[in-house]
Amino acid sequence: MLILDRQNKVLQYVKSKKVVTVTELAKYFKVHEATIRRDLTLLEKEKKLIRTHGGAMIEDEVHSEPSFQERTEVEFEIKQRIGQFAATLINDGENIILDSGTTTLHITDAIKDKKNLTVITNDINIAASLRSEKEITVIVTGGVLFPDSYMLNGMITNESLNKMHVHTAFIGTPAFHHRLGLTHFDEQLVPAKKGMIKAARKTVVVTDHTKIGRISLHNVAELKEIDMLITGNELDEEIKKIMLETNIDVKFV
Repeated sequence: MLILDRQNKVLQYVKSKKVVTVTELAKYFKVHEATIRRDLTLLEKEKKLIRTHGGAMIEDEVHSEPSFQERTEVEFEIKQRIGQFAATLINDGENIILDSGTTTLHITDAIKDKKNLTVITNDINIAASLRSEKEITVIVTGGVLFPDSYMLNGMITNESLNKMHVHTAFIGTPAFHHRLGLTHFDEQLVPAKKGMIKAARKTVVVTDHTKIGRISLHNVAELKEIDMLITGNELDEEIKKIMLETNIDVKFV
């Protein structure tokens, strides 16, 4: 096989797998690992992939996401675990922000035994889930209602958040990257997320493992603005290593 042909096939293989090791590639293409390392180095120089300690990965770009109803059914058990773990970080008497989303919605089920808690949210689903809890005060930000997801957003939402000061903000995202941090494809949703982060002493990103390593067009928060990431233990081992090398406290649950 010609060198250029092999490198093109290596690239296609990495694209199909998202994350691969040098050993895996060497076995698949029946060449020495040193040969694969040279191929990966060249492909990285051409900005076609990213080298990792033991292999390579492709940055997955996000331009949209499924409907709210579809997202509620995807990775349900993983999101449930994330929600339960996130709840252990919340103490009685605290003020918290729960960002709109299918993962943050699972936090509500796990905090109903908390006492004297105040929850600020831009999500009607979250507010409704907590409506009967006498020990939890719910503050809804207001804003323009997105009928497909029951999310509130816009100028009123942003103004409300600018007046808040909370212990912890739990933020959802369609894309989280080890170098670029938190990004989003919809510029209309960025200001509210930025406002939540600014209002909080501590920022915790909650998202399932399928969103890790992905990037999108608009920056929401750099890594230095995020204190903790909670994600699924199903994340690829190579990407786990990369995430653990960041300055963020990463929890795999």
